[in-house]
Amino acid sequence: MFANLEESGKTMNTINNFAKELGSKILLDSENLLNKKGRFFLLNKKIRLISQKDFFYSGVYLGKVEKGKFSPSLNLLSIVSKNKANKVVIDKRAAWLFICGRDIFRKSILGVEGSTKKGNRTLILNNFGDSLGFGKIILDLDRKSKKNEVVIKNILDIGDFLRREK
Repeated sequence: MFANLEESGKTMNTINNFAKELGSKILLDSENLLNKKGRFFLLNKKIRLISQKDFFYSGVYLGKVEKGKFSPSLNLLSIVSKNKANKVVIDKRAAWLFICGRDIFRKSILGVEGSTKKGNRTLILNNFGDSLGFGKIILDLDRKSKKNEVVIKNILDIGDFLRREK
């Protein structure tokens, strides 16, 4: 699948480093990971055999590296959200605004799991536990502040794909 074991290790490190930024660890079988020109895919054994030929998209897309920076897919965020990680649960109105690209106000937060510290990244979930995307904490969540103060900056949300379709 990989040109060599070193490439497999780099792919795994890229994904694990991103998960670590969210306060999580994920266990993916490196044999089932594929790095195709900086785009990462998780394949099962049957698809892996078929995908040895040229393809555009195969299995579960996990993200890509552009200009040295990893951009996760929403699939990867969903996988990470099922594990222990930094998570913020927001109310219904804030969930809608978040998927429209907006940041999160303190008053919209229903619950927090994991880190609350400024500068950390966190997954954003709706009140049903669905992953909506992720953001960067810009004010410590455990400190008192104004309810109408932005505390999490939107980095990626599930509405991004639709907003790009113009």
